[in-house]
Amino acid sequence: MKKGFVYTGRHTQEISFPLGGIGTGSIGLAGNGGLVDWQIRNRPSHMNLNGFSFFAVKAERDGQTVMAKIVQGDKQPPYSGEGRGRFEGYGFGPRRGQMTGFPHYRDWTFRGQFPVAELEFKDAGDPLRVKLTAFNPFIPMNDADSSLPAAVFAYEVFNESGQALDVSLVGCVSNPFTEQSFNAAFDADGVSGVVLSTAAQTPDSPDYGELALTTDADDTSRQTYWYRGEWFDNVTVFWREFASPGRLRERTYTAPRDLDAYRVVEKNYDTCSLGAHRTLEPGESAVFRFAISWHFPWAYNYWNPPADSDGGRAAAWKNYYAVRFKDARETASYLFANYERLSGETQLFKEALFGSSLPEAVLDAVSANLSTLKSPTVLRLTDGTLYGFEGCHTDEGSCEGSCTHVWNYEQALAFLFPGLARTMRSADYLYNQYPSGKMAFRLMLPPGREKSDYHAAVDGQMGAIVRTYREWKLSGDTAWMRSLWPAVKRALAYAWHPDNEHGWDRDRDGVLEGAQHHTLDVEQYGPSAYLNGYYQAALLAAARMGEALGDEDAAAYSDLYARGRAWIDSHTFNGEYYRQMLDLTDACCPIDPELGQVKYQIGEGCHIDQVIGQWHATVAGLGDIFDPGQVGRALASIYRYNFVSMRGHANANRVYALNDERGLLVCTWPHGGRPLVPVPYADECMSGFEYQAASHMIYAGMVAEGLAVVEAVRERYDGEKRNPWNEFECGSHYARAMSSYALLLAMSGTEFDMTSGVIGFTPAAEQGGRFRCFWSLGSGWGEVDMSAGTLRLTVLGGRMELSGIRSGRLAGVSEARVTLGGVDRRSIVAGGIAMLDKPAKLEAGMSLTIHY
Repeated sequence: MKKGFVYTGRHTQEISFPLGGIGTGSIGLAGNGGLVDWQIRNRPSHMNLNGFSFFAVKAERDGQTVMAKIVQGDKQPPYSGEGRGRFEGYGFGPRRGQMTGFPHYRDWTFRGQFPVAELEFKDAGDPLRVKLTAFNPFIPMNDADSSLPAAVFAYEVFNESGQALDVSLVGCVSNPFTEQSFNAAFDADGVSGVVLSTAAQTPDSPDYGELALTTDADDTSRQTYWYRGEWFDNVTVFWREFASPGRLRERTYTAPRDLDAYRVVEKNYDTCSLGAHRTLEPGESAVFRFAISWHFPWAYNYWNPPADSDGGRAAAWKNYYAVRFKDARETASYLFANYERLSGETQLFKEALFGSSLPEAVLDAVSANLSTLKSPTVLRLTDGTLYGFEGCHTDEGSCEGSCTHVWNYEQALAFLFPGLARTMRSADYLYNQYPSGKMAFRLMLPPGREKSDYHAAVDGQMGAIVRTYREWKLSGDTAWMRSLWPAVKRALAYAWHPDNEHGWDRDRDGVLEGAQHHTLDVEQYGPSAYLNGYYQAALLAAARMGEALGDEDAAAYSDLYARGRAWIDSHTFNGEYYRQMLDLTDACCPIDPELGQVKYQIGEGCHIDQVIGQWHATVAGLGDIFDPGQVGRALASIYRYNFVSMRGHANANRVYALNDERGLLVCTWPHGGRPLVPVPYADECMSGFEYQAASHMIYAGMVAEGLAVVEAVRERYDGEKRNPWNEFECGSHYARAMSSYALLLAMSGTEFDMTSGVIGFTPAAEQGGRFRCFWSLGSGWGEVDMSAGTLRLTVLGGRMELSGIRSGRLAGVSEARVTLGGVDRRSIVAGGIAMLDKPAKLEAGMSLTIHY
């Protein structure tokens, strides 16, 4: 079952909780506590078990073993096997690397509150109870420490017997290399471990890498190599030795080996074991801390390699983490030397987020999709620039290039790691822009190679301008915005540039009419609020940025925005929703000769993204770009017509919701007029689109409707049917689903303008009672806590410089007392905002309180 954030039984079967840094790859923590999805070699590798990699626990009393178990729960059905491997796969039962054939736990729970997973293992009659806390540092505003290539496992073992027990907690990890694998033990700087690598590659080879299994325990033992044998020899000997009384017995071999030289059933990788030991008195507990770190320093473009590059290898680049750390051992040493801070700040973030008084489904959706930043969807280039696929195929990235029309939807990065968001904007304008202003919507790697020669995507190109505005307002960094301004202007002017072969706004009237490529992977023709909304938001954002820089073109952008808004509001709204203005048989468009219609259009449909430009404008703080009354009716129509049960629904597209599951369809035609071949994906439910629409509903006051959509999505990702930490679309860990972060912004009514030092919070479901919420803005993060007559802003990490706080709760208030660290500060309250007489500087641990 699933209750809150706790999963048990069959609701654990699909769980794979990513443990890794931003841009480092990750290891999946399975719902039963096993280690799966080892995706650490600069590409996805779903279902990779990495040989025999697991943790085990043993209790001894008076020289006798009284308990020995693998620290994981039952594998959930089916048990027929998986995949098509030789001597494993379907027809061979569960894979041996899952360790299901050894004693393990019957009773366990999985609590998942990203970025921290907590599992409890306890069987009746056992002398030991075990609690696992697993994480990788995730600290807002600290992208460096949130990008460590490591997974942390803290096992707390409780002696629940009536006698003293000698406890051993042992980790085992297999060497992932099949050629010239070798393992090496080390002890240094209070850390003990084993490094697993290969002698077949030198450190400057793109195929080089290493793993390290480490602990900072005081009392350790190790087995650098398991017994090298054939058939089932290695794990057979391991278990006999482990389950016997005593510590691990060291075993070493002097020569590396190739696995192909051995007859093996499931490859007998060179596996190591590392043990931590402690005697526990009755009722006593101890924590055994382990880390698995990795170092695969060279990334290369294997999916679309440059010409004459040896499949990309000759054009490899160094990972960001490999610039910081020389090897996996150094990463582990850094982690343990800073463990209390890294663990403490990660837990502080988790507690602040999950301590928010937001609906459970919102916290679930927001937190779960942050895990995409820790998945192979994301890379960090040598200089730290963030790069993203759209998602992950089984063994390669899905759709390259930080695709702007997909990453448009992502809202988490700019708020939690704003420096990384700015690297994406800068790289986009540096590498993707043509002299005409046309923007390639996929960044080709390595940076600086030829640009993608596909035509521009209007939503990606205009959305990037809005995101540049958002990053400017979040950071207050006008110098950064100024550095991009010439490129931003060229990108905007491409709409009417004579070299724009699609003639987006050739007559420069503020209305897009030409062929418009967009995120549904086709061209749309004619005016629509959907794509014109992006254009309007970009025009308004450019006008605001231009005004700040004293650019005389700002007035022209503002005028063009106003004309476009007026035309779209008056011509494309049908009384219920905004539609596409196009005659499907218009000879000016490419008509399919057999169908007699233009294919892949929306026409009279009710489209989930019809007012997405307004959503972007609202999140970025631009204000209304459409008539707000019409936007509200459009959102109500999306909920009325597109929110359906899949039972009885015909869907020829990809199936992301089925049976009695509910979801928001991409497009419906409630009054007829469905094209013979409509826009692709029309009948699908995709969570990134759904969260966009749901958060927009909440912004517009439709809180119950928005929450119903969010609940429906998260019910689909319940741990039994799908992995709660992998919302997929065109592949796993899909970037678009990070639109879910806007749910937190909408529910808290977050506002920001760091150019003036003003932020704000107005709860969406406002009833005047207690409200508490996590926030991350500017260069700080923390909590806002509101109750009757009080608003308290606390900085938990980073720092903030504030000039004022806005809130709907201050509306009508004319007098207030403001304190900072218990000291009164002079302020003026008017128009729902409390302005300080001079900026207040808040460091971590400080609070600013408004009493009114």
